[in-house]
Amino acid sequence: MAKTVPMIITNSNILIKNKENDEFKTFSMPSVNPVSNIPFYHQFAEKIAQGQYYFKEFMKNIYGNKLSKYIFAIIVPDDTSRLESIFINEFFVNSGACKAVAQTTMAQALSKTDDSYISVSKSTRNVILEYVKNRQVLVSKIYDAVSCDPEQVARDAKKLHIDIEYKDVRVYVNNFNLNMDEFMDMGEVITPKQFMEKIAVIDVEKL
Repeated sequence: MAKTVPMIITNSNILIKNKENDEFKTFSMPSVNPVSNIPFYHQFAEKIAQGQYYFKEFMKNIYGNKLSKYIFAIIVPDDTSRLESIFINEFFVNSGACKAVAQTTMAQALSKTDDSYISVSKSTRNVILEYVKNRQVLVSKIYDAVSCDPEQVARDAKKLHIDIEYKDVRVYVNNFNLNMDEFMDMGEVITPKQFMEKIAVIDVEKL
């Protein structure tokens, strides 16, 4: 039976759950320099074969040589585009470091118990406001990370979906990247530790 390996694509690197415990190890691609407003993994495309080799060797050090029995449960930033999502999947599947991949966004992974909630997060380029119901993103609103007005985001959160007009919906502030200072009063703040605890055990069938 295939085993699941939770992974998080952050604003600057990739975190992979350790085999022996709930801690996460950091994979950083060699020779990747930060570029403003561009996710770091875009640079993987310039040296795909090299990147896949380094990643596979990294995984061998954690999980051993029999990597084909694992499924990667990849948690991506909330503003990941469809094309970026495809590239991410293809990069890992073709690395030879897993059997298959399943992908979901950070917003969808914030709660395993709430039927519905609002998520607000920030990537390297955007602030993302989303309404999640039954683990599906029903509405998403994106703002420029540099110029957005936190007060406007808070106002929009109250009218993001018709459901919100008729019932109280919990708001989660995803502070995984420690970049949400101006949004802290919008709702319940999720710390990096809390987020990693939430995804330490993932049921791939529910992604």
